[in-house]
Amino acid sequence: MEERGGRPEDSGRAATGRRPKQDADATKPVQRRAVDIAATDFRSLGLSEETLAAVARAGYEVPTPVQAGLIPRALAGVDVLGQARTGTGKTASFVLPILEAVSKPGRGTGPRALALVPTRELAVQVKDEFEKLAHGSGVHCVALYGGKPLKGQIDKLAKKPAVVVGTPGRVLDLMSRGALRLDDLEIVTLDEADRMLDIGFRPDIEKILRKCPDSRQTLLLSATVPPPVQKIAARYMRDPEIMDFSTGELAVETIEQRYFTVDPTRKFELLEKLLEREQPSQAIVFCRTKRGTDKIFEKLARRRSRRSEAVDVACIHGDLAQNVRDRVMRQFRDGTVKILVATDVVGRGIDVSSVSHIINYDIPEFCDDYVHRVGRTGRMGREGIAFTFVSPEEGPQLTRIEIRIERLLQRDEIAGFEAFDRRAAPAPIERLPTGGFGRGAGSDAAPPPAEAAPAAPKPSIFGKGRGPKRHRRAL
Repeated sequence: MEERGGRPEDSGRAATGRRPKQDADATKPVQRRAVDIAATDFRSLGLSEETLAAVARAGYEVPTPVQAGLIPRALAGVDVLGQARTGTGKTASFVLPILEAVSKPGRGTGPRALALVPTRELAVQVKDEFEKLAHGSGVHCVALYGGKPLKGQIDKLAKKPAVVVGTPGRVLDLMSRGALRLDDLEIVTLDEADRMLDIGFRPDIEKILRKCPDSRQTLLLSATVPPPVQKIAARYMRDPEIMDFSTGELAVETIEQRYFTVDPTRKFELLEKLLEREQPSQAIVFCRTKRGTDKIFEKLARRRSRRSEAVDVACIHGDLAQNVRDRVMRQFRDGTVKILVATDVVGRGIDVSSVSHIINYDIPEFCDDYVHRVGRTGRMGREGIAFTFVSPEEGPQLTRIEIRIERLLQRDEIAGFEAFDRRAAPAPIERLPTGGFGRGAGSDAAPPPAEAAPAAPKPSIFGKGRGPKRHRRAL
């Protein structure tokens, strides 16, 4: 029986990358373990002197709760399913244990660690974090994602990097071409797992995991843990330790959240007035469609140019060429771009700490998208503010969001932009169910009849669910 990381291997496991099966489509009930850990320094986490020196060079002083909780367990070799929002330091929480592992002699020449991420932008960000913390160590990292020539990435893989970061589609493509083999993997990380499954990567992820060695350690990090994430954990992780770093809050406490009721035909005027009033250091304006993103960007750039203001506006969405997306993100990170108009392509995993304002120009269709949009500000404990534009008929969507985050948004107003006379407001919504909101829930779902008995909450991997609650919303 082989032993790695202080943990005996399961000799009965099939050589398919699967963990011992409970049920392919069932999840093992696991009690939620809320984690609220504070460590005074990184030395207490069990990191080597070399890694501690890298942490100091990077300017990290005090571990975040995610880092303080996850790093020691990852160093112990256990599989961990961690629920944590972006902006809480979770990238370093898996990068540091990986660097510890790959800095020791390995058993082969192939990659020893693989991190799967949902977007190209996040792949670049995670690679940059590896390079920053691995500086001078001789550990090399390669980012694999679409929009870049395959040949260049194949050439980089030929240099035998220890760490690979990539999107599932491109990783699988390079595996099928024989350019990437996973035989020597020791650690696999699924970052933003809910987002990856959300956008259709589950088949690719499962194909990749089945090719990974049975002896691997698996770290799964996700802002939310819906049933699809639970199924992946049940099938491909070995008795994962469940760690909840969200402390029951989906919205960061330091983020002030407000909404405007506005006629749809006047949204752009309101946007201009709001930007004029707030004077954000950096802002992201979220639109629902690529076409809408282009339109708002063009109007903002044109208006600012006419007023002889610096044209510090850019846009980003999935139809842009990869080199354009890379350039826009570089400019946003270095502060050249102050206002970024975007679709949800940047709604997850992009860590730009100076974002002070989020503006939901279009209210998101799904509640979880709201959570992740708003999470672009208030990073690492900083203050931030989020505004959402709501038309009168979008009251139900706003109510669903409030139920999801268990928080009422504050109404804001700018003179002259009231959507309608409050006295003519539609009847308030008496009750909306809490179950099923988020991705996959229709935006026009009707509330249940008042006399209907509330449905029993479904079992959760994190323990008991919450029953429906009464909630009113009148715009």
